Amino acid sequence: MKKIALLIILIFVLIIQVKAQERLITGKVVDNVTEEGIPGVNIRIQGTPDRGTVTDIDGNFSINADESSILLFSFIGYISQKMPIGNQSILNIILEEDLISLESVVVTGYQTERKKDITGAVTVADVGEMKKQAVANPMKALQGRVAGMTITGNGSPSAPATVRIRGIGTLNNNDPLYIIDGVPTKAGMHELNPADIESLQVLKDASATSIYGSRAANGVIIITTKRGTKGVMQVSANVYSSVSAFTTRREMLDTQGYGRALWQAHINNGTDPNINSVQYTFDWAVDPETGPVLNSVSVPEFLDNNRTMRSSNTDWFDEISRVGLIQNYDFSVSNGNENGNYLLSVGYFENQGVIKTTEFNRLSVRLNSDYHLLNGRVTIGQNLSLTKSGEVEGNPMNEAMQALPILPVRTEDGGWGGPVGGMNDRQNPVRLLEDNRHNNYDFQRLFGNFFADVKLFEGLSFRTNYGIDYGNYNSRQYRKRYTSGFLNNPVNRLESNQSHSVKTTWTNTLNYNLLLKDHRLDVIIGTELYEDNYTSFWASREGFVVEDDEFMHLDAGTGIKDNGGSAAKHVLFSYFARANYSLLDKYLLSATVRYDGSSRFGQNNRFGTFPAFSAGWRISDEAFISDNTSVIDDLKLRFGWGMTGNQEIDNNAIYNLYVTDYNGTSYDINGNKSGVLPSGFKLTQNANPNLRWEASTMTNLGLDFEILNQKLYGSAEVYIRKTDDILLLPPYIGVLGEGGNQWVNGASMENKGFELTLGSRTRIGNEFVLLLNGNFDLYRNRITHLPSEVVNAYGGDGRGQNILGRPINSFFGYVADGLFRSQDEVEAHGIQPGKGLGRIRYQDLNGDGVIDDYDRTWIGNPHPDFSIGLNASLEYRNFDFSIFFQGVFGVDVINDFKYNTDFWSASETGSNKGARLLNSWSLSNQTSDIPAISLVDNNWESRFSTYFIENGSYLKLRNFQMGYTFNESMINRMGLQSLRFYIGGDHLGILFKSKSFTGIDPENPGFGYPNPAVGTAGVNVRF
Repeated sequence: MKKIALLIILIFVLIIQVKAQERLITGKVVDNVTEEGIPGVNIRIQGTPDRGTVTDIDGNFSINADESSILLFSFIGYISQKMPIGNQSILNIILEEDLISLESVVVTGYQTERKKDITGAVTVADVGEMKKQAVANPMKALQGRVAGMTITGNGSPSAPATVRIRGIGTLNNNDPLYIIDGVPTKAGMHELNPADIESLQVLKDASATSIYGSRAANGVIIITTKRGTKGVMQVSANVYSSVSAFTTRREMLDTQGYGRALWQAHINNGTDPNINSVQYTFDWAVDPETGPVLNSVSVPEFLDNNRTMRSSNTDWFDEISRVGLIQNYDFSVSNGNENGNYLLSVGYFENQGVIKTTEFNRLSVRLNSDYHLLNGRVTIGQNLSLTKSGEVEGNPMNEAMQALPILPVRTEDGGWGGPVGGMNDRQNPVRLLEDNRHNNYDFQRLFGNFFADVKLFEGLSFRTNYGIDYGNYNSRQYRKRYTSGFLNNPVNRLESNQSHSVKTTWTNTLNYNLLLKDHRLDVIIGTELYEDNYTSFWASREGFVVEDDEFMHLDAGTGIKDNGGSAAKHVLFSYFARANYSLLDKYLLSATVRYDGSSRFGQNNRFGTFPAFSAGWRISDEAFISDNTSVIDDLKLRFGWGMTGNQEIDNNAIYNLYVTDYNGTSYDINGNKSGVLPSGFKLTQNANPNLRWEASTMTNLGLDFEILNQKLYGSAEVYIRKTDDILLLPPYIGVLGEGGNQWVNGASMENKGFELTLGSRTRIGNEFVLLLNGNFDLYRNRITHLPSEVVNAYGGDGRGQNILGRPINSFFGYVADGLFRSQDEVEAHGIQPGKGLGRIRYQDLNGDGVIDDYDRTWIGNPHPDFSIGLNASLEYRNFDFSIFFQGVFGVDVINDFKYNTDFWSASETGSNKGARLLNSWSLSNQTSDIPAISLVDNNWESRFSTYFIENGSYLKLRNFQMGYTFNESMINRMGLQSLRFYIGGDHLGILFKSKSFTGIDPENPGFGYPNPAVGTAGVNVRF
C-alpha cells in the first residue's frame, strides 16, 4: 500500500510539473466578414479570471499558458469563443458578429420568430434586471423598464400592479392579456414566481396582438418559463432577505399641536376655546397690541369617567407600522439530453409588510419537461406550476391620520382606547389591525399546459396544447366583539367564502416553415376553445362564545345565519391564421386574421373578425447603405395596422335579468288574505341581442437600428389607436321604470403616442464593461364620442361642458386663486359666500360677479406628459453594479391628504390634522398659502378645486444592486460552478418632485398602502 501511495503521489507531482510548463501562445483575432484584426478583444484563461490580455490595434495577442488551458475570447458585438490550447503555439481566431439581438428567437403568438423578422411593436424585457427587485409580482418590477407600458401600484406585500399598455383605450377593463407558456390569463401575476421566468415579451401594437383577437385590445404580455438544457445537471439556488421601512409618513399634529390648532380655530371663529368637545383647556389672554396669545395647553389626566383611558400623545402612524421583513428562497434542478429535458423548481416568498399584521406568502412548485419520441418526430411535455398563496390585508391609513393623538392605544385595564364624549367616531387603527390578523385568504392555483408536437413531414408540424388554470379560494372573515370608547360591537360574526374557478384552453395548430434560397415563409393556422367556469359560495353566522381561530367555525355560532352563492360560465371559440414572409432577409411581410365567437354576445353578433398586416424594410441591407458606410449595422423600418377586440363585459350582459324581491313583488294573487304571500321576480336588466364587439384599430410606424458595431442600438415608435363601439352600461331615466339597465355600444376613444428606446454597450480595456439602456414614452388620450344619455356621466356641468375631446378621467372643478390677503381684495372680489381674510379666493370664470356652479371648468389631466426609465449596469473584474431610475413628469394628481392637513373643517372638525395647519394664514403669518383655521367651512373650501390638484411629477431611484462573483478557481474546489453575493435596495429615494407638491410621495398621493424603502442582501449559487 505504501508503494502504491508513493506512486500516486509521484504521478500527481509529475502532472503538476507538466501543467506548470507554460509556453508562449501567440495569434490573431479577426472579423469573420472583413477578415480584419479586431483590437481590444478580451482574452483570459478559463478558471483564472485574473490572468488575461487584450489584442493590440491589429488584433494580435500573446499570452503564457500550458497545454491543458482553455482560452476564452470575448468582445462586445461578437460571439464569445473558447479555444483549447493542446499542442498549439499559434492560434488564429475568427469571431463572428453577435447578432443575438437580431437572430434571437422571440415568442410572438402561437409561434416563434427571429427578432430580425419582427414587423410589429414588440419589446423584449430584460428579465435579469427585473429579478433584482424584491417584490412578489414580476409586473411591479417592470415599472419604468418598457417604453409604452405604464405600471402603477402601492407597497402592499403582494405588490399589486395596474398595467396599462399605450394608455387607456376603453371605458371598461384595460388590463392586458397574459400568455404564460401558451395559456391565457388576465390576473394573478403575484402568484407567478419571478425566478421561473426565462423570457418576457410585450406585444404593443395591433399587428402583433391581433392573433389573440378579442382579448388583445389592451396589449399582450407573453411569458415563457425556464426549461432544462442539454448537458450536465444544473442545481441552482437564490436566497435573499430584505428589510423595509415606512419612510413616507405624513407629519400629523401631536396632542399639544392639536390643542394649539383647536385654540386658533376658536379664536378665528370668535368663540370661547375652553368650550370644546375634546376636553382641552387653554390658558390664554389678549395682548392689546398683538391680539390673542396662547400661554399653555392642558388636557385631563383621564378622558373617561371610569378613569381607565389616560390622556396620551399617540403617534398613530408609528403605532400601526413596523420594520417589514422579506424572505425569498428559490431552488431548481434541471438537466437534458437528446431524448428530452426537465426542470424542477421550488420557491418560497414571504413579505411581512410595513403595516402591522399585513403579510403575503407564496409557496410555488414548477415542473417543466418534454420528451422526444420516434427519433425526434414527436415531442410531448408539460409546463405545470402549483402555488399556494395567502395574504392578510389591511390599510388603516385614513384612520391613522384622523385618530386623535390624545387617545391611548390601550386603556389602563387592557382594553382598547377609543373616542369619548364629543370626539369623532374614528376607529382605533391598531384595533382594526389586531382584529384583522386572522382575516386572511388562502388560494391554491394549478396553472400550466400539456402539449404534443408532431413533425408530419419536412417543414410541416402539428401541435396540440391543453392549458388549465384552476383556482381554489378560501377565506374566513371575523368581526370580533369590541369596546373602544363609545364605539362597540356586542355581536361577533364570521363569514366564510369559497370560490372555484376552472379555465381551460385547447389549442390546435398547423405550422409550415419553408426556406428556399432567399425566401423564408412561415404559416400557422389553428383553432382555440376557451372555457371559464366559476362558482362561489358564502355563509355567515353570528354569536360565538369563544373568539378563537380553532373554534370560530360556522357550526359553533348561536345567532343569525345567512348564505349565498353564484355561478357563471363563459366560452370563446376561435379560428386564426398568420403568414410571415421574408425576401433576402430584407423585405418582410406579415398578415394575420382571427375569427372569434363569444358567449357574451347574442346570435346577431356572436362572431367578430380581427385582421392585421405589417411590413418591414431592412434598409441597412440596401447597397446605398452597405456600400457607403460601415457605421450602420442594422436599420429596419416597420409599418403595421391591425384590429383587436374587447369582450370584457358581464357574462349575462345580453339577457333579461330577473331577481327575487319579496318586499317588492309579494302579492296575495290567490286572494287567501292570510299566510305568507307568494313572491315574484323583478326585472333588473333589459336584453340587447344586438350587442357587438368593442373594436380597436391601431396604426404603428417603427424604426429599429444598431450602429457602431452594435455598440449603440434603439427603436422609435409612433402610433394611433382608435377604439369604437365601446361597451358600456349607461344610466337611465326614472320614467323607464324597473329594468332600465341595458348594455350598449356607443363610445369612442383615441390614443396617440411616441416611444423611444436607446441603449449602448461599451467595453474599456479588458476589465470594464458599461451597459446603458433608457426609454422615453408619451401618449395623448381623448374621448371622441359618447352617446347622448351618458355624455355627462364622465365629468362636466351638464350644460355644454363635457368630457368630449378631453382625456378620460380629467378633473372638473373650481379654480383656486390664492388667498385673500387684505380687506381690499375681499371687497373687490365678486359675490362669494363665506369669503374673508385668509380664505381661498375662487376665480369668476364667466365674469358675472358671482362664484357659483357656472364657474367650474376642466382643471386637471391625470395622464402624464411623458415617462422615462434609465438603467445602468457596470462590470469591473468580479464586481457588478446596476442602478435604475424611473420617472413620470407633467401629471396632475389629487392630494387627498390636504383635506385633513390644510383645513380644520373641510372634511370634518373632530379628526386629527396635519402639522402643516400650524403654519396656516393668520394676521401674524400673512405669507402662508394655507387657509386660516376655521371651525366651520363657511367659504365651502371642501369644494373640488385646483387647491387639491398638484403636480405629481417625480424621479425615483427605483433599484440599486451591487454584487461580487467569486473566481472559478476558488469555488471549483468547493464543488460549485458559480457563487455570487449581492446587496441592493428598492424605492431608495425620490430624487426629484415638483416644488408645488405638498405631499410626501407623488406616486401615492392618497391613502394607499405606503411604498416602503427596501434593503436586500442575497446569494446566488450554482452547483
